[in-house]
Amino acid sequence: MRRVVVTGMGAITPLGNDMETTWKKLLNGESGIDLIKSFDTSRHTVKIAGEVKDFHPEEKISPKTLRRLDRCVQLCLWAAIDAVEDAGIEFENYDRNRIGTIIGIGIGGLLTWETEHTKFINQGPSRVSPFLIPMMIPDMTAGYVSIHWGLKGPNYTTTSACASGAHAIGDAFRAIKYGDADVMVAGGTEAPITGFALAGFSNMRALSRRNDEPQKASRPFDKARDGFVMAEGAGILILEELEFARRRNARIYAEICGFGATGDGYHITAPAPEGEGARRAMQRAIDEAGCNIEEIDYINAHGTSTELNDKLEAIAIKNLFGDHAKNLVINSTKSMIGHSLGAAGAIEAVVCVLSIRDGKVHPTINLEDPDPECVELDFVPDGAKELKINYVLSNSLGFGGHNVSLCFRRFE
Repeated sequence: MRRVVVTGMGAITPLGNDMETTWKKLLNGESGIDLIKSFDTSRHTVKIAGEVKDFHPEEKISPKTLRRLDRCVQLCLWAAIDAVEDAGIEFENYDRNRIGTIIGIGIGGLLTWETEHTKFINQGPSRVSPFLIPMMIPDMTAGYVSIHWGLKGPNYTTTSACASGAHAIGDAFRAIKYGDADVMVAGGTEAPITGFALAGFSNMRALSRRNDEPQKASRPFDKARDGFVMAEGAGILILEELEFARRRNARIYAEICGFGATGDGYHITAPAPEGEGARRAMQRAIDEAGCNIEEIDYINAHGTSTELNDKLEAIAIKNLFGDHAKNLVINSTKSMIGHSLGAAGAIEAVVCVLSIRDGKVHPTINLEDPDPECVELDFVPDGAKELKINYVLSNSLGFGGHNVSLCFRRFE
């Protein structure tokens, strides 16, 4: 089996419009959650989200192309351009039949749908944009990335709610491992912050209503958590077959070595009892990585700040790792950037690789009174810590019972 390495990364989040700015603020324990600025929330119960700030896509994407892209694709292409530049790869110098892209997204072009539906209701069918369908359908995330560079390898979109971005990276890893591609542009994107989506998530009681303290609203594993905070953003990884990367003298961040994917078969929103689906996903990732449970140093948890998810993920970790669970370092990136749905697993994969690179783990902020089910685990509540990481798991758990765990290791 071929080995797969990470050679480039890009991210845009509520903390910054590039990977390094986001990473620096995560280590500092800063929150990107605030009152929503992009539309009027006066009639909404929830008024907070993790919005990307000062985003000027025309700096990297032509105006003609921008007019045909929903915000979710704009964020995706922005992060992908950064990732390709970071990898230092010029695709035209290689066989683009062997280079592909898989991008995860949970919802798709929701802003376009909402805007055009309003036109349809108020002005009639003739006023609906002819670009409605290609701007709205989820697959255009991968489609436009492939079009931008003329990539002709595997090309599709994964949609598995909050596990979408992690599924995309796992599938891309397998595409290279099993010989279907040499290079893959993989990750996730989402731009769900619209009035319609906010109402839907709020009415199902999934969102935090801590409007008076936006920066403290996302509090994974804390006893006072009251729901997740919706966010937007994108994360992209460049994955390459090891010998391909070596031949072009690529800088290698880390190796991706395991991918576990399972289903709960249980409930549309609630995780399976005891978090057994998450436990099996972690076990499968570890098995494929070929390491022992005791070799895992760090877990980037799904950690959404919802009652059942946090409790059951913590139980799953305890049940799988046993006594070693107390030695693990665990954190939640969502405590600072919120939950970007289909993009979350990809952004968190970027964070895991940066943690390996720098030997540092960012804190889980707002963890002031741990849930009794979550005690005895180190969620890094008191600031970033230094940690030499050999193996890390990144967990993503989605509505519908989708569970993914990705395993990365220090490259040797």
